[in-house]
Amino acid sequence: MDLPANLVLQDGTLNEQLILKRETLYQGMNGRLIERFYLNPTTSLIFKPLTNNGQIGKEVWINEQVLPLLPAIYPKIFSYSIHEDPNLNWMILEDLGKLLHEFHEELVLRVARSAAGWHSLSLEKLIGVPEIGLKPPFVDVVAEIRSRKEELLLLVPLLNLKEEDLHQLYALLDQVVFSDRLVLSHGDLHVGNFAVVRDQLMILDWEHAHLSMPYWDLYHLIDMSHPLFPKKVTSALRENALNAYLDRVDFVVDRDMFSQEYYLFSAVFSMWMLLLIQKDLQGNGGKWSIEQLKAQFQETAASLGQCLEALSKKS
Repeated sequence: MDLPANLVLQDGTLNEQLILKRETLYQGMNGRLIERFYLNPTTSLIFKPLTNNGQIGKEVWINEQVLPLLPAIYPKIFSYSIHEDPNLNWMILEDLGKLLHEFHEELVLRVARSAAGWHSLSLEKLIGVPEIGLKPPFVDVVAEIRSRKEELLLLVPLLNLKEEDLHQLYALLDQVVFSDRLVLSHGDLHVGNFAVVRDQLMILDWEHAHLSMPYWDLYHLIDMSHPLFPKKVTSALRENALNAYLDRVDFVVDRDMFSQEYYLFSAVFSMWMLLLIQKDLQGNGGKWSIEQLKAQFQETAASLGQCLEALSKKS
């Protein structure tokens, strides 16, 4: 698509004189707005400035090095700017239209199979793979969970768990040595970052892509809770999603060991999430409502309970 040369001004903002109308889609972590704008009544595009100052250039890197190796699962980038000044970083993307972000088994399995595709990419063929994502690496999450054990024990009455359940989890965490396999992770694969458009699966917002364990994307897809996208996860759905993923990956894997490591990863990350949600609740919600956070807490607790139950059966 040919765009006007001065569509984006030197200060990194859209040129109002060339735009018919604009509408805000959402606000990024740094306060900048992602917008749909119209050049004429029938031509709309998405303007996406940098939404997290630590992720400069990542989506362009993904578009240039990774997405050409995969099916068409991402909106096209028509123009972009990468600059050391965060305010001058932006992209103009294809407008996919109004997106419906759903969570149901058929779609989850479809996303899991797609994730197996980018997880199977050879890292040796990719130059400059980012090593840092949005959240702390798993090793730091484990360290925090170990240091805050007493706080987590205080939450037990709210989690519909027994204190011995948590002690058993800590014991298992001391015994299990996770696989050292790393893959290219999307980094933030929650419900709001995938949708089906005209029967084509689209995976959005790759700015948090980085090297990580395969469980990272799977946890965000299956068990990670989000205040804006409530969902109900069952043990059967979780098992089916893991199997759909394992059926598609190219690397050799012990399925039983992979499942056990996933359940442990998920349980640990859910405990870390519960501490974050509890902190937000004590702080009167912050950017989320108290009702949203309470629902997120219960959803996370349910996933934790299911994963602990699965671990007990595998031990």
